[in-house]
Amino acid sequence: MSLEARITDLESRLAFQDDTIQALSDELVSQQKVLERLQLQMSALLKRQEEMVGQFESFEEEAPPPHY
Repeated sequence: MSLEARITDLESRLAFQDDTIQALSDELVSQQKVLERLQLQMSALLKRQEEMVGQFESFEEEAPPPHY
């Protein structure tokens, strides 16, 4: 294999590697955005659950009605 052919082959491989790295980087950015959105949703759900648990606990702590 000639030197010119080897250099052409290496340049071709480098171009494909650059494309692959860029595609992986783009996908990583996309996944990070999804992860951040899911973390925000999880935080909101945990906050709502804590509020609901607090409401139910306050009902349980009340004295029974007089007809008991």
